[in-house]
Amino acid sequence: MFSSLTEIYNIFLQHPDVVTDSRNLVPSCFFFALRGERFNGNHFAAEALEKGAAMVLVDEPEYKINPQCILVEDVLKTLQELALHHRKQFNIPVLAITGTNGKTTTKELVSRVLETRYNVISTTGNLNNHIGVPLTLLRLKRDTHIAVIEMGANHPGEIDFLCRIALPDHGIITNIGKAHLEGFGGFEGVIKTKTELYHFLADTNGKVFVNAGDSLLMQLSEGLEKITYGFTASAWLRGSLEKQGDLNSFMIGQTDGENLPVQSKLFGDYNAVNILASACIGRYFEVSDQDIRLAVESYEPSNNRSQVKTTLHNILILDAYNANPSSMEAALRFFASSDYLNKMVILGDMLELGNESDEYHKHILALLEELSFEDVYLVGPTFTRINTRREFLCFGDSILAKLWLEHHAPEGKSILLKGSRGMKLETVAEIL
Repeated sequence: MFSSLTEIYNIFLQHPDVVTDSRNLVPSCFFFALRGERFNGNHFAAEALEKGAAMVLVDEPEYKINPQCILVEDVLKTLQELALHHRKQFNIPVLAITGTNGKTTTKELVSRVLETRYNVISTTGNLNNHIGVPLTLLRLKRDTHIAVIEMGANHPGEIDFLCRIALPDHGIITNIGKAHLEGFGGFEGVIKTKTELYHFLADTNGKVFVNAGDSLLMQLSEGLEKITYGFTASAWLRGSLEKQGDLNSFMIGQTDGENLPVQSKLFGDYNAVNILASACIGRYFEVSDQDIRLAVESYEPSNNRSQVKTTLHNILILDAYNANPSSMEAALRFFASSDYLNKMVILGDMLELGNESDEYHKHILALLEELSFEDVYLVGPTFTRINTRREFLCFGDSILAKLWLEHHAPEGKSILLKGSRGMKLETVAEIL
C-alpha cells in the first residue's frame, strides 16, 4: 500500500532536512532513495537508517524493511509533488533565472543583493534540474521572504516543467545563445525552451526582468510586464561601464538622479550585464543603492567561473566551468581587448553541439586568427582534428596538456582558460 502525499508531507514537516545522497546524511533527516541509470538509492535505505536518517522513502517493496521506510510508486515523482505542495504554502516572491550563459553568476549576485534586506533561499551551486529545483523549494521556511531559483535545461519542455513545480511570479532570462544544441535540435529549439519561462509568466500575470540592450529578448518579451536594465538610455535601471583595468567598474543611475560608482571583482562585458541585472532586481525589491553596491563589490567568483588568480608565475583568467560558442567568443573578445600582457590562450572543446560542432569550433579558430592570438593551446579531440594552424599546439585531453605544460612551464603570462566542464581544464590550471 503506497503512502499518500499528505502523510509524506506531515513527515517532512517533522524532518525537513531532505537528503538524496547517502554520503550526505545528517541526523534525523528524510532520505529519498532516488534511482538513476547508474545507481539505485533503494539499495542504501538500511544504511541510511543506520547512519541516523529518521525516515526513508523507497519505491521498491523489498526495501520497506520497517515502519521508518515509506513506500511510494516513484520516489522522484513524489519528491517533485512534495516540493510543489510545499511551494503552495508560501505567498512570497519566487524569482526564476534561466539563460544560456551567466545564470549561475546572476543567481549568486541577485541572492547577495537581496540578502542585504531579506531572508533569501536560493539554488545551491548549480542544482538547477528536475531534482535540484525541488530540493531548493523544500528549503523554504516560514521566515523566508524571497526564493531565487535557477533553472537549467538540456531538452525542450524542461523549463516549463520546472516552472510548474516552482510556480515563479518573477523571471529573468540572462541571454539566449548556442549551447546544448544536440539536445535542443538547433538554435530555434534553444529559443523555444528558454522562453518557456516567459510563456509561463505570461499565463500567470508574472513579471520579467529584461536586458534592454538584447534585441532578441526584448522582442520575445513583448506583451509581458517587464522591468528593464542595461546600458541604454531607455532602461529602467541604467548603467555606464567605466574602464578601470580589466574588472568591471560602473556608474549606476540612482533614483535621486546621482550616479553610484560600483567596482566589481568580475571581468568581461558579459558579467557587466549580469551585475546590472542584480542591481535592477535589487532596486525593484527596494534594496538600497548602498546595499546593492556593497553586495556587488564583496562578491568574489568561485568554482572556475570568471576567476582571476595570480600565481607565483602567471595570471590566470579561469573561466572553465562551461563553454559554448557564444560564451567562448565573448571571453576571447574580452581578453583580446583587455590590458593584460603576454597573453596566452588555452581552449577546451565545446561539448553537446551535435552536428554543428565542427562548424562552431572552426568559427572559434577563425576568431583566434582575427584577434591575432598566437600563443594558443587547444585541448580536446574536436579542436585537435580540425585545427590547421601549425603554431597552435593541440592535445587530445587535459592530461596530455598538463604533462606538456609541466615540462614547458610558462612564466610571466596572462592565461585565459576556457572550455566545457567535461574537458577538465581546471586540472591544467593547477600547474600554471
